[in-house]
Amino acid sequence: MTDSGVRKACSFRAERAISPADGEQWWVVIDADFVIHKQATDFLRSLGGASLSPHTVRVYAGRAAAFLGWCEAEGVDWATIKLPELARFKNFLEMSPTRNGHFRSGSTVNTILTAVCEFLRFCARTGLIEQVVAEQLSEPRWLKFIPSGFDPGESGQFRTVRARSLKARSETSFPEALTPEQTGVVLASCRPCRDLFVVVLLLRTGLRIGEALGLRREDMHLLPDSRSLGCAVVGGHVHVRRRANPNGALAKSRFPRVVPAGDDVIATYSDYQTERSGIVGVGGSDMVLVNLYHEPLGSPMSYRATKDFFDRLARRCGFPVRPHMMRHTAATNWVRAGVPIDVVQKLLGHVSLCSTTVYLHAGDEDCRRAVEAVAAGRPWQ
Repeated sequence: MTDSGVRKACSFRAERAISPADGEQWWVVIDADFVIHKQATDFLRSLGGASLSPHTVRVYAGRAAAFLGWCEAEGVDWATIKLPELARFKNFLEMSPTRNGHFRSGSTVNTILTAVCEFLRFCARTGLIEQVVAEQLSEPRWLKFIPSGFDPGESGQFRTVRARSLKARSETSFPEALTPEQTGVVLASCRPCRDLFVVVLLLRTGLRIGEALGLRREDMHLLPDSRSLGCAVVGGHVHVRRRANPNGALAKSRFPRVVPAGDDVIATYSDYQTERSGIVGVGGSDMVLVNLYHEPLGSPMSYRATKDFFDRLARRCGFPVRPHMMRHTAATNWVRAGVPIDVVQKLLGHVSLCSTTVYLHAGDEDCRRAVEAVAAGRPWQ
């Protein structure tokens, strides 16, 4: 599978490889003759070795394949590519429509360029291509505006940084969150108990989908007092830990955290456990989220199964519903309720406060409510 819409990349594609010896899975890039592209595949193995999630590795695989395919179609040697040729690739991404007829946003173009740059830098570090190829990807840039928390040094010596040479113009968009009305529709559209629990868990705790899929039963401390479990945290809560899981789910942050769980999380989890115990053959797995409605019953729920569930949910609701929207909704609700930003940062598991402050920005709906409230002579809420 290649990055969506890069049609000239059809000569290369990313595929999932499964070892016949031990069943290990990883991503490879192959050409039209099914020959593995060694450098790209080594790059993907390095990403896996750096503990990136399987989903991230899959995305990088598609983008590396798309870049290699474009180079072949244009007669460009990817291993000696020059900056003007990379600029042509950037222009191609901006000007060519995707398979659904839409044009990529600047941020999407930048994420593709980031993957390509990381691939070329890896090849340069490991001696697969000349170092000069990677050196042209960035240039010195003096920081006119200093980000919050950035230390410029006593004499400003750290204000000159290496910035990417090629970057598409993009706008910072407000994270896509559900309105209260949409949230009600989503909850009402969840039919089985497990599906309702998944949505409530993501909406109330702000967990990433990889963190939710990686939960074990031992992580669910939903009693008022967990000291009998060897845990000193008061009240119902969920432990988020980074570890290898049989379904490939992986917590993004390397640092464990505790997220409080409210009454609705506890109630829906109890209903889900009752539903789960009534289905023969699913009680053995230690994973919290397992297959209940299709084979193999009782196996850990996968990213693909989760995507299929949210696609079905979106069709019932009549508007987009994606797992990460639940996280955005949780963070937006906390900020609007007056929760201090450092508390929101801790709940979300953000290492940098900059990742959290995006939720402080006003969205279109916020602006509309402000204008309408003033026009009607009522307080803005």
